Amino acid sequence: MQFIKNALSNLNRNRIFLLMVLPGALWFLFFSYLPMFGTVIAFKDYRFSREGFLASLQQSEWVGFKNFEYLFSTNDAYVITRNTILYNLVFIVLGLVCAVAMAIILSEIVNKRLAKVYQTGMFLPHFLSWVIVGYFTFSFLSVDKGVMNQFLAWMGKEPLSWYSETTYWPYILVFLNLWKGIGYSSVVYLAAIVGIDKTYYEAAMIDGASKWQQIRHITIPSITPLITILTLLAVGRIFYADFGLFYQIPRDSGPLYGVTNVIDTYVYRGLKATGEISMSTAAGLYQSIVGFILVMTSNWIVRKFNKENALF
Repeated sequence: MQFIKNALSNLNRNRIFLLMVLPGALWFLFFSYLPMFGTVIAFKDYRFSREGFLASLQQSEWVGFKNFEYLFSTNDAYVITRNTILYNLVFIVLGLVCAVAMAIILSEIVNKRLAKVYQTGMFLPHFLSWVIVGYFTFSFLSVDKGVMNQFLAWMGKEPLSWYSETTYWPYILVFLNLWKGIGYSSVVYLAAIVGIDKTYYEAAMIDGASKWQQIRHITIPSITPLITILTLLAVGRIFYADFGLFYQIPRDSGPLYGVTNVIDTYVYRGLKATGEISMSTAAGLYQSIVGFILVMTSNWIVRKFNKENALF
């Protein structure tokens, strides 16, 4: 009885804070936790009926791990796994370096109004959908009217069929990913840099430290915990690919599948061709399990070196 009274007292005392947390908690409940019950579809030959989801689930036959064979039994399994992992590794490394560098540069600009203009201009691409970016890219790379081919013609060179040449697309995709995401990431790191105690820099200046020495010994160590946490979260999604980037930008061009086909696009094409919801669910469950293992492993490694920088 005393335990219940204490619990009610704590709820009443913290009701304002709990009310602030409520929207986020409801979002996670409806979009992250409740859908977990649907993972059982990955182990069934799911067939939808008009009687509803639960009735369809009961009527569907158990098939065990047969749906997971869809990802590994084809010749494309190696290609989509390689592309997904390598692209995400490059995105994590370059995204981290560029975002931290841009945040440091913005923090060092003396004219704060000008810094806000730069920050707004960098943040704007984050709000553009990949569909819009895909059309922008097409206007540059179109065979007939593309800006790049017109420039090549002006230089006296033959135009390129960009949507058939696999050589350039890894660089194009990496560039567009950085262009679209670096603004948002830099804002997160910039907020952490602004929160660093200014007395550290004042003491360093008195000791004769250069600007680079201040960045190296004060700024970067101060934001290292944030860098570690965001990197750990990114590692957990290393088996997930940005569907819009790899589907909309190459315009689903068949000749480019060797360098643009990832797990998400492969599953989407399979789902569109066969309508097998179970296989799509199996792929999502596989990605989640691998991501969970990677996060736990990475967090364990971080704890070995510095417990304060670990997630938990």
